[in-house]
Amino acid sequence: MIGSETVNDYLERLAAREPTPGGGAAGALHAAQGAALIAMVARYTTGAKYAEHEERSTRIAARADDIVPAALQVADDDEKAFAAVIAAYRLPSASEEDRAARSRAVQQATVAAAAPPRALIGLATEIIDLGRQLAEFSNPNVISDVAAASEAARAAIATALITLDMNITAIKDEQTRADFTAELRDAHNAILAAQAVTDRVREKVTA
Repeated sequence: MIGSETVNDYLERLAAREPTPGGGAAGALHAAQGAALIAMVARYTTGAKYAEHEERSTRIAARADDIVPAALQVADDDEKAFAAVIAAYRLPSASEEDRAARSRAVQQATVAAAAPPRALIGLATEIIDLGRQLAEFSNPNVISDVAAASEAARAAIATALITLDMNITAIKDEQTRADFTAELRDAHNAILAAQAVTDRVREKVTA
């Protein structure tokens, strides 16, 4: 479990000549860090000075707290899913029957491997939305961390997008490909939303 590793142990595994963990897991950790930053900023936006926003800040912090372990789970899921794809490609292919079975296994594993990046896009999009809300009333001393969270979420989405692109290319079922391709548009819109959050933070910082 990536969530129970030390940072050094995880980075050593990431740098090793092994297929997992890879970019998908790294993207999920971007999201986890972004959510943690949102939770921190929300907690600094409480107390008497921010009494009118207390309920909202508490709600944002609670949701961000939930996203952290969810993102870490995506990292583990991505590692397992990619390992399953590798295993499918290593199946026997000596006979026609073997090749047919291998092809089915590869397709099933590839479709399943699209689940973690799709989940990551959803979580990262939510982080961006929480940041959008928080940017309007957060403690100005930590508002830069809202932008940092937004950029971390944007990195998570960008990483998930390239993973999905690879999966879509390998999927033969046209309807599945069409469904996944439609989701890419939402991801691109979320990237634009992340930029808007960062721009809003910079606008408030320089005002």
